[in-house]
Amino acid sequence: MTKKITHVIIGLNVGGAELMLKRLVLHSQKTGQFQHSVISLTDVGIIGSDLQNQGVKVYSLGMKSIASVPKVFLQLKKLLKELRPDVVQTWMYHADFLGGLAAKSVGVDNIIWGIRTTDVSQGASKQTVHLSKICAKLSYYVPDSIVCAAHVSKDYHIDIGYDKSKMIVIPNGFDVEALSSTKEDGLNIRNQFDLSPDDIVIGSVGRFNPVKNQKLFVEVASTLVKDFPGLKFMLVGRDNDSENKELMSWIKQYNLLDNFRLLGQRNDVPKCLKAIDIFCLHSKTEGFPNVVGEAILSDTTCVATNVGDVKVLLDEESIALSNDVIGVSHTIRKYLTYPKDKLLKKANENKHNIITKYSMKVIIDKFHSLY
Repeated sequence: MTKKITHVIIGLNVGGAELMLKRLVLHSQKTGQFQHSVISLTDVGIIGSDLQNQGVKVYSLGMKSIASVPKVFLQLKKLLKELRPDVVQTWMYHADFLGGLAAKSVGVDNIIWGIRTTDVSQGASKQTVHLSKICAKLSYYVPDSIVCAAHVSKDYHIDIGYDKSKMIVIPNGFDVEALSSTKEDGLNIRNQFDLSPDDIVIGSVGRFNPVKNQKLFVEVASTLVKDFPGLKFMLVGRDNDSENKELMSWIKQYNLLDNFRLLGQRNDVPKCLKAIDIFCLHSKTEGFPNVVGEAILSDTTCVATNVGDVKVLLDEESIALSNDVIGVSHTIRKYLTYPKDKLLKKANENKHNIITKYSMKVIIDKFHSLY
């Protein structure tokens, strides 16, 4: 008998949780064991449209502000009564709170909460921090299980009061085929942005945000060009463009205009990663850093700050000894002098680790066991 799984999430625009939900639903649905539907508390968004186009039922409740929460909560209860799911799986604090309470109130037997953040006190609003503390208290009564995307996330939430006995870690899965790209793809990206095949390109991917710490990347660049003046640096992600006055002021401050390429938000990230020689994760905090896995699957050498679950994805040598300019630039500088065969061997070992432990099939099987 097919089990019905209903997902509740605050919105369905592009983000780590939303993309993971999409991958999970589409891969799981193919098995025929589970029928998935998705409820967005706000609007359908880009991911919701993608899911609808592939035959998944997506509902949107139009929440716009705190004032609309009571109305949306009643709509959610009514919809769950109609759908009668075997499992309700919620994604992130707002959905854990509203979706969890709504599902509990209409008698859903199996409620799975989802936690994606590590340290919510960094970069989140006061409202979200407060909500996480409320969810910590409710965790003893509402969900049957709580899925964390990273081990560091699990540890942090236990420390702020979440029910330890219900917490499990299921990391993000990688769609290996979808993330594949060719050398030619990378060369095409380089060509678009006035980079030669011989340029050494150090790049990063992530929205412009204090937590993602693009400022550190620019500072690292300013240090490296003293010894390697021809280095090029590529920033991909929302608001990493020439319209960003703050970012441009840092680049100009260090006279790096000729060295930087700002690509902004792209829908061809695997191709961009293929254009990079060394990928750099420079975040202040992460949960399970998807983009590191994506870079590894693109056969790219990686350097990362020691944040989140980066240690389960990367070899020890590729993790900076300190999360600052000295630590990150030292690790990159070391790899700039390594022979190519040594870097390739390291990249292949990291790739094998990702494919065997974090492919979508492995992760889907874990969710299916939970369902």
